[in-house]
Amino acid sequence: MHDIHRQVADYYSRKLREHGATARGVDWNSPESQRNRFRQLARIIDRRPFSILDVGCGYGAFADDLRESESDFQYFGSDISEDMIVAARDRHAGDPRVTIVRSLDDAPACDYVVASGIFNVRLSTDDAAWWEYIVETLRTMDAKSRRGVAANFLTSYSDPEYMRDYLYYADPRVVFDWAKRNLSKQVAVLHDYGLYEFTLLVRKGEA
Repeated sequence: MHDIHRQVADYYSRKLREHGATARGVDWNSPESQRNRFRQLARIIDRRPFSILDVGCGYGAFADDLRESESDFQYFGSDISEDMIVAARDRHAGDPRVTIVRSLDDAPACDYVVASGIFNVRLSTDDAAWWEYIVETLRTMDAKSRRGVAANFLTSYSDPEYMRDYLYYADPRVVFDWAKRNLSKQVAVLHDYGLYEFTLLVRKGEA
């Protein structure tokens, strides 16, 4: 896990240095696709006010998105890249609703825990080890959440000519089955929003 975190942190720190606090800086193609992903993740929210933990928050773009549509929320972000932590803290320094922590362990339990893009860039990690990393991270996210978990994945249904060997393309059937058997009976997979990916929503019962 430590080696995975180090490789991924270095990758995203380079992206941030190249592109700044932008969608490209967290390795998304455009601001529009980034906002589309946020809209899918936000579908886990079914109660207001709420608290939310964003795992792999980057520069905290999801907090920007929440500010446009929500008023009564508490946002916590964590990231394994120190450069991203600094950028997120600088960006949101004036908003008391936003707290950026250095690690997932430092974050409090929240109503919802979400992750956007953290399961995509595997670099040199093989499929088996990356799946173990996904499972461990989802379990940790579940333990931190009171009401639900949401995360997105590149899909194995992507067109082969566009797939890259350093990225991980998850099978939505496998992810759904694992979540259904291990996390909750209330599981949904969203695979209809125009991107080569899907979003997993895992809802819990009343807290």
